[in-house]
Order: sequence, then structure tokens, then C-alpha cells
Amino acid sequence: MSRPTIVAVSLALGFGIGTAPQREFDGARAMTYAQAQVDFGPRVPNTDAHRAAGDWILAQLSARIDSVEVQAFTHVTVDGDTLHLRNFIGRVRPEVAERILYLAHWDSRPRSDQSRNVEAQQQPVPGANDGASGVALLLGVADVLAQRPPEFGVDLVFVDGEDYGSFGIGKDVLLGSKHYAAGLDGSPKPLFAVVWDMVGDADLRILQEGHSVSRAPEVVERVWGKARDLGYGQIFPPTVRSAITDDHVPLLDAGVPTINVIDLDYPYWHTPDDTMDKISEKSLQIVGDLAIALLR
Repeated sequence: MSRPTIVAVSLALGFGIGTAPQREFDGARAMTYAQAQVDFGPRVPNTDAHRAAGDWILAQLSARIDSVEVQAFTHVTVDGDTLHLRNFIGRVRPEVAERILYLAHWDSRPRSDQSRNVEAQQQPVPGANDGASGVALLLGVADVLAQRPPEFGVDLVFVDGEDYGSFGIGKDVLLGSKHYAAGLDGSPKPLFAVVWDMVGDADLRILQEGHSVSRAPEVVERVWGKARDLGYGQIFPPTVRSAITDDHVPLLDAGVPTINVIDLDYPYWHTPDDTMDKISEKSLQIVGDLAIALLR
């Protein structure tokens, strides 16, 4: 995702205290899913780690979800390289017309361009938070739904090639979400969608992203309202900040009401320090509780 550009402003809404959430989601297990991805190494397209991690995600999803689709595609970069990419789509209750979409990217960035160490800027990003945390969340959701299916349909989408190129010039980024969104043309749209990105930060605080508020305000209120109900109002304060370029934008452009749930205040973003010690079971538990509650 791109660097924030808009000044934060507060909304005149209360935090709410709420009640203790019902714990269906397993934050400890989600941490093992994040660790497994990081253990492969940086999931940079066209690398062995990327191929192995993709195969692992597919196996994990297939073990939990009856209907799984692989969208394999290629992309030629501005430098002329051909990237071999895959989106994975798990459909819970595929026969149900009314559906909710959850999406996360599973690749990691080839360059640590935000590192203060110039030499380190050429290193790939480990992607514990920026990549692995969102995938861990979706696999944890799949665990819950496999045991207790929802009333309506749920699509769990793992997109590739989000973080490869330059957000500054808008090239070679959001590749998987663009490919997925293009396939929605002419088909029934989900009721709403949530992109879960960088949701494992040990110091978790998630503000409302600018495009989400301006283009899908009803989904923002649904998600932040549920967070208040769960007692997570301080983690999800009703504060609007930066509009960023991320995987929700292609879905919004395709007519799907979509928001981006993302912790933008993460000092290890696009650096070699985006490692497992920077994320926590507690944070994944909080976001997992919310993700499940929205489906109940």
C-alpha cells in the first residue's frame, strides 16, 4: 500500500464499552499461520519462497473450504519481467447468493524502500505484518467457518502481487486485486467487502481509511460499530485519516462496497524489520473476533 497522504481528523462518535466477545477465533493458531509464512522467507513473486508459500496457502485453504479456485495469471512489469502470480479463492456456502468478501494479499515486497539504512533498502521485506498477518487472519476465519458455517455465503480471497512495484507511479502494484476485480464484471457483487492488511501490529490501533469513508461509509460504520459492540472501541477509534492506494481500490472501482482495515502507524513498514516479533497473538485475536462477529 502507498504512504498516507491525508491529515487525520476525528469524528464525533463515542467509543462504547461493549461486552466481552464470544471467542470462536483462535489468535494463537493464527500466529502459527503467520510464522509458517515467514519461515518460507520473503514471498516475492518468481522466487522459490513465493511458490512454496502459495502451495502451502492452497493446501491450507483446500483442507478447510469445499470450493476453492486458483486464478493463475502473468504480468509483464515495466522492466519487462514476467511475473507468475496466483490468487486463491475459497467459497464458503457457494450456493448462497448473498455473500460477503474478505480479502488479504499474500505476497511480500522485494525491496525495503522505507529502511533508513541505504544498503538495507535492497533487501526483501520479511512481511510478518505486511502480508502474513492478513493471510493468518483469513485462514483463522476459515477454521471457524469450517466448524460453524455462516447464514450467508463468504468468499475468502488471497491476492498476489499487491506489493511488487511502485505505488508512486502506480505501476506493478495491486496486481491480484485488479485481476480479481476484472473478473467480477457482469457477475453478482458481494453485499460488502473488507480488505484486511497489516492487522497484526503488536501496538494495534486501526483508524478509518479515507477512501473507505468516502466511498463505502455504510461498511465503515458497520465494522467500527461492531468493534464498539465487542469492546474494542479504543483499538478502532472513530477517526478518519489517510486515503491510501491498496487492494480495496480496484474492488471499489468494480462497484463493490469495500473498506480497508489497516494499521497505518507501523514503523517497520517496507523495512527488513517487519518480523514476527513485531506482531502479536493479542492483536490477531482482536481482529479475528471482529472478522467473525461481522459474519454472525
